[in-house]
Amino acid sequence: MANNISVTILTKNSAACLVECLSALDAFAEVVIIDNGSTDETIAIASGFKNVNLYEHSFTGFGPLKNLAVDHASNDWILSVDSDEIVTPELASEILSLNLDCNRLYAMKRDNYYHRKLIRGCGWQNDSVQRLFNRKSSRFDDKLIHEGLQMNESLKTETLQGRLKHYTYDNASQLVQKMQHYSTLWAEEHHGKKKASPLKAVLYGFFTFLKSYVLKSGWIDGYQGVLISISNANGAFYKYIKLYESDSPDSL
Repeated sequence: MANNISVTILTKNSAACLVECLSALDAFAEVVIIDNGSTDETIAIASGFKNVNLYEHSFTGFGPLKNLAVDHASNDWILSVDSDEIVTPELASEILSLNLDCNRLYAMKRDNYYHRKLIRGCGWQNDSVQRLFNRKSSRFDDKLIHEGLQMNESLKTETLQGRLKHYTYDNASQLVQKMQHYSTLWAEEHHGKKKASPLKAVLYGFFTFLKSYVLKSGWIDGYQGVLISISNANGAFYKYIKLYESDSPDSL
């Protein structure tokens, strides 16, 4: 069992994938979970795994919460995993065999699924995420959404061969819920910092659909490609509309 790497996970109503997610991490001695308000079986599921240390905290943004999880870890080496991601056996074995270098960040390739179907277009393909790092040389930024690891010029990124499975959404309702949540957080984060208008919202929505469906080959994924591309367009539209309304309350 790996004792020099702590896994960190954020959860909220993550019961659907959590058993598979945590079962894939049984070779790691410590899994730190920060839960921010689950009302389903997430807490009960997490509590059933002996290598899990569970903490609860209100939502303060994805970047700050991920850093809080890092601070609770016993080890300096951190593997950050989302609650809807599965570390494949090949990836786990590769990570456990690494001669970890403090001057490196480790990225991994990610396969994204909709209702357990692999999506090959919409910009979901060729996905790579930085997830394994030493907390003495890197931390997450403080963004509410789309957080990332901060790195200085001396750090190099090494991409591993093993892959993550990412079960993004199971249905259209989840797409809509996440779009609403993320567009609101984006508008809050950019309030007073970025200009928006109804025209800009329409243009961003239109070009986001074209980019997702045409330029990034969403058409090859059938109805799922149409659905994802429209959801991407809606997200772009609503984040600018919400920003416009927050900056121009007199327009309401």
